[in-house]
Amino acid sequence: MAHARSRRVELEPAYLLHQRDWRDSSRIVEFYTRDHGRIALFAKGARRPGSGLASVLRPFVPIVLTWQGSGDGGTLIAAETPVVVSPVVPACLMSAFYLNELLLKLLAREDPHPEIFETYATTLARLTAASTEREALRMFEKRFLDALGFGIDYSHCLGTGDGVVAERYYAVDPSRGVLTMVAPETKGAVGGVDLLALAAEDLTTEGQLVVARRLFGATIAAALDGRELNSRRVARAVKARPSTPEG
Repeated sequence: MAHARSRRVELEPAYLLHQRDWRDSSRIVEFYTRDHGRIALFAKGARRPGSGLASVLRPFVPIVLTWQGSGDGGTLIAAETPVVVSPVVPACLMSAFYLNELLLKLLAREDPHPEIFETYATTLARLTAASTEREALRMFEKRFLDALGFGIDYSHCLGTGDGVVAERYYAVDPSRGVLTMVAPETKGAVGGVDLLALAAEDLTTEGQLVVARRLFGATIAAALDGRELNSRRVARAVKARPSTPEG
């Protein structure tokens, strides 16, 4: 235990996922770090005037951290933004919060996945333009699920190992894999060309994006095991809100 308290980690790349006030002037901050995974640190005095941390502790920008103690419950010593990056555009902010919520709810604490960290950083960079939002989200979902062991093989049939044929249609269980060939009119049938596009991570058509959203969404829902994503609930509420006349 003494060793955990005395450990010091310096200049660790990270992103802020969530923060909340703690005591009179401090915060508890959830970070996603490249080499230590998801951790929570005490940022003492972060809310005091002149602390300098308020301008650094922002979501969706790369941060470099130094902390003392355990990776979960340690004390933040220093934080800085090493580079200037383009911000996530307002139209994509809900999608960025969605990414953070996936990391918070599906990643175990102190379980590093450097490949997920890099994918997260790449996805945020793509959310600086609304035109790439949907494809960026789908690619993050696929790589995230693959890294956590929830991904499936979209290029072969489960059990037989037969390769998916572009011209055929298939029944797919998002939590197990491609099951078997079916008639095109079968409910939920997915075209082989779309499955192969998912396998190749080459989503170039509207239909492929729709299929990816349906399949990845079902897999994520199963992984969440009944827990709801607040970002999706808020997005539904905003979409359902009636528009008001200007002026």
